[in-house]
Amino acid sequence: MQATGCSVQRRPVEPVDDNRVVTSREECVERDDRDPLRSQRERFLLPDGVIYLLGNSLGALPTDAPVAFERVVRDEWGQHLIDGWNRGWYDLPVALGDRLARLLGASQGEVVVADSTSVNLMKVVYAALMLGRDSGRGLIGYDAAMFPTDSYVTASVASAVGARPAPLVVSDGRLPDPLPDGLAAVVLSHVDYRSGRLLDMPGITRRLHEHGALAIWDLSHSAGAVPIDLDGCDVDYAVGCTYKYLNSGPGAPAFAFVRDRLLARTTILPAGWFAHRAPFAMAPEFAPADDIRRLLVGTPPVVACAGLAASLDRFDEVELPALRDKSLALGRVFADVVTAAGVDVEVVTPMADHERGSQISLRHPSAYPIVRNLIARGVVGDFREPDIARFGFAPLYTRFVDAYDAAAALVDVVRTESWTDPAYAARSAVT
Repeated sequence: MQATGCSVQRRPVEPVDDNRVVTSREECVERDDRDPLRSQRERFLLPDGVIYLLGNSLGALPTDAPVAFERVVRDEWGQHLIDGWNRGWYDLPVALGDRLARLLGASQGEVVVADSTSVNLMKVVYAALMLGRDSGRGLIGYDAAMFPTDSYVTASVASAVGARPAPLVVSDGRLPDPLPDGLAAVVLSHVDYRSGRLLDMPGITRRLHEHGALAIWDLSHSAGAVPIDLDGCDVDYAVGCTYKYLNSGPGAPAFAFVRDRLLARTTILPAGWFAHRAPFAMAPEFAPADDIRRLLVGTPPVVACAGLAASLDRFDEVELPALRDKSLALGRVFADVVTAAGVDVEVVTPMADHERGSQISLRHPSAYPIVRNLIARGVVGDFREPDIARFGFAPLYTRFVDAYDAAAALVDVVRTESWTDPAYAARSAVT
């Protein structure tokens, strides 16, 4: 059997120790029948014979997205040409940001859709450092184990403006005590990309404010699956992508959030014409917009924005508490089946509901070939160095029976050691 691709028909395998399994497959089928979100699965294009558990890396394609892309290309661009900018394109970054605000616990005018997560992080780290400079604070903290691009961006911006990066050890979801003096801000991931641990946003933000530092949150692994209350937590800045649980497609534009009380004092680098107060005045000097547009730089990716709009249509139809309830339940089913089987893998994701996002991460010395073996069986997860297998649960389209069958397949792969086939050890460029 080939170790690559995910078109192979899966064969659900029942765990050997059925009497120890906490949740039966039959119960999962019944839960799917009662699921208030069950109709949403039909609104996504999913390959036959595949259990897709990578909503935490790239969301599935909404069925309305191809139509939305075609409408933008054929009708809007094809028929209206340049006038498309006056028929809605120009307003897309703010209009989509306002639609996203509901999922982020933000107010209208606090979110803008633009650029990539890394570029948006560069903007808000620079803004935070400029505010810190005004009060004599020249240190920017960040979780030393967070997603690498966040560390790279934060450290590089600090170096460019003469500030000092301060990698922090975040242990069991807690910041170090005491915090360094002179902190302008700290950058943190709401959900850790390796372990799936959910950080205490209200508590950590409050502690940073008490220390005189701003809170910058990366929401890439939580937006669309985990409750977020940016305004309620008084978060200062936030960024995130839209192609994971928000299902807007590879390379889709990201988003940035600025608390309304900080907007007028926020300085962005680089300054671009779409952030100008009057961009088509073509003035030689830059004057930042008075609203959230000041977070923009250049021309928005109109075609890519169509994917986000189509995905937000799906979220408009559901209640956010139902998403969270199902997300937690799916992860619990998966972890229970794996744990009950007694195989030699470690569940590294905290299982307390308030401490986990929407993924379950497992540790095994041979996690990579195990993941490749599962993909060959039609169960799609991924691998993160050095020894983590990740499985993300997108509640809009993942079923309870998917969680059960995926866990059962994992148990069989580990128990039979079928992953030892050399074909599964060959590394792909993207893992």
